[in-house]
Amino acid sequence: MLNHIGTQIIETERLILREFNIDDAQQMFDNWAKDSENVKYLSWQSHKNISDTYEILERWINKYKNQNYYNWCITFKDTAQVIGGIDVNEIIELRSTCEIGYVLSKNYWNKGIMTEALRAVMKYLFSEVGFNRIQLRHMTENPASARVMVKCRMKYEGTLRQYGVKNNGEWCDMAIYSILKNELE
Repeated sequence: MLNHIGTQIIETERLILREFNIDDAQQMFDNWAKDSENVKYLSWQSHKNISDTYEILERWINKYKNQNYYNWCITFKDTAQVIGGIDVNEIIELRSTCEIGYVLSKNYWNKGIMTEALRAVMKYLFSEVGFNRIQLRHMTENPASARVMVKCRMKYEGTLRQYGVKNNGEWCDMAIYSILKNELE
């Protein structure tokens, strides 16, 4: 049985993970959402203008009233700079399983930031919410995402052929990784 408690603040050595708010729009737009290079491995296209960013933030903020909604804004502890997001994008209650997605400003790639954020979120979801299994998928063309998952002790389970759709509408293969609660402890 899952104990849904919603998106609570999580603190790590360098980061604060918190709910998004409408004031994050400009930094989100500038730091990753408008950059097609930054979102090339995601299913959504870059934002054409800041109104796209405001629109998505409004939808997310409205969902925070649901206790089974988990979507964190990734910020630096010392500067409060908004640099990415990490969320639970699918919950399978019957199997106590969830799937996580994430995005990080390319200015901060290869610095261990997403690994730090993912570890903290996995710990929260296992210990506070009670999930037994967490899984993630990535486009096989994005080996950097695979490295994050491996650093977080996730296990490669296989490749799902033409399972994903790129933001340009093309089909792509997706690699799937998972970790079980007892493997993180």
